[in-house]
Formats: sequence, C-alpha cells, structure tokens
Amino acid sequence: MRQRSIILALLLCFILITGCQQQEQAASSEQNRQQVKIERVVDGDTLEIQLNGKKEKLRLIGVDTPETKKPNTPVMFYGEEASNYTKKRLDKKTVELEWDVDRKDQYDRLLAYVWVGDELFNRTLVSEGYARIATFPPNVKYVDLFKKAQEEARQKQKGLWKNYEAAFEKR
Repeated sequence: MRQRSIILALLLCFILITGCQQQEQAASSEQNRQQVKIERVVDGDTLEIQLNGKKEKLRLIGVDTPETKKPNTPVMFYGEEASNYTKKRLDKKTVELEWDVDRKDQYDRLLAYVWVGDELFNRTLVSEGYARIATFPPNVKYVDLFKKAQEEARQKQKGLWKNYEAAFEKR
C-alpha cells in the first residue's frame, strides 16, 4: 500500500512538472515572436518578407515540401498543392515569426516558425500532408511535435503520403 502511494505521488509530480514545462515553453515562445507581413510565397516552404525595411527570403524551420522551383528539377508530386496551400494561407498576410537557435541558413535565408494566431503553420503543413519533417540541428524546438504530426498524416495517407516515393524521388 505504501509503495503504491509513493508511485502515485511520483507520477503526480512528473505530470505537474511536465505541465509546467509546457506552459513555460509556450510563454517563452510567445515572447520570442516578431510580427511581419508576407510579401510573397515562393513555394510551399519558402517565403519573402519585409524585415527592418529589407526584403528577405524566409525558410520554414523543420519542414520540407516537394520542389516546384528548384533549378533543373521537375515539379515534384504534390509540390503544386503544397505551394498553393501556403499561398492561400499566407500570401499578403501578417503573421508572427518565432526564431530558434540559428536565424539564417547556409544560403543566407532567414529561418523561422510561422504562427498564424495560435496555429503553428509549420506543423500544419506536416499534419495536412503538404510537407515532411526536415530537421537541421540546432533548430529542433518543435521536432517532437512535428514527428507526431507526420506519423498521423502518414497513417491517414494525407497529401504527399498517398504517394511518398513520387514526392521525394531524385533528391
């Protein structure tokens, strides 16, 4: 009986600590955001924004949509759908950017998570089957969330998961 009480107490402590950590992460996430207007959607995972009076390319962290604009590469399966979805959702909209550890990639593009209100758009792309996860440390803040969303989309064969090999062949 006493052992069961100890186990229950430990379990309760774990649940409380985990809940507090998630609330702290959400609060710090909101403090680390910057509002911008999307000037143009380049493709499913790349945007153009105005930041501090300068036009910048922005790559969404943690996701990879099938190619539509890569030189010498044909438009990939589900690429047009991903690009059109991002255009429909983000073009000319005001959103919030959340930064992670690295703010730029090797191609000098900004790297960010895009928030539309309370919606993490990067995650939406994965959960709706428009993108797969693409993790590049140290920018891994939401990797577990993205993994879960991808597994659910894959199980439901949403979007590109209907024919995954065609979406990402020859990469």
